[in-house]
Amino acid sequence: DVLFVGRNGQCAHEFILDLRPLKAATGVTEEDVAKRLQDYGFHSPTMSWPVAGTLMVEPTESEDLSELDRFCDAMLAIRSEIDDVGSGRVAIEDSPLRLAPHTMDDILNEKWDRKYSRETAAYPAPWIRANKFWPTCGRVDNVFGDRNLVCTCPPLEAYESDDEEEMKPLAA
Repeated sequence: DVLFVGRNGQCAHEFILDLRPLKAATGVTEEDVAKRLQDYGFHSPTMSWPVAGTLMVEPTESEDLSELDRFCDAMLAIRSEIDDVGSGRVAIEDSPLRLAPHTMDDILNEKWDRKYSRETAAYPAPWIRANKFWPTCGRVDNVFGDRNLVCTCPPLEAYESDDEEEMKPLAA
């Protein structure tokens, strides 16, 4: 479902996909969909803002029709993976959705214990081979990260100085 549409069913340049009904029916979360989009070469949409359990999709004016078509194809393929989970053909814990994004380290690791192929993980659509974007890390604990912010910015006192050396970021 698309939230906040006008009387004629259209939305503005951005739209909010409500994944709460899918989550209730299948266990697939907005994070599963957002992370799987990375395997298709797309930046994850904004998750759970302004409404929990949703994705805010914001295609820019600079995206051409073929890029928008690829995004739609990716979303349709992800919907098919969701249907596999919903029908019971694939357990959510064993699906490429729950284990996305798939990094180069994941794919090249000698130990592959997932119930789907490396091909499904890394190249879920034919166009990806020509220009693969590799996520640099797999899933992280978002809540932990939000509650335990690590800042590598210079200390506030450094902004009071004209010394360039003091303005360098701190090592993480």
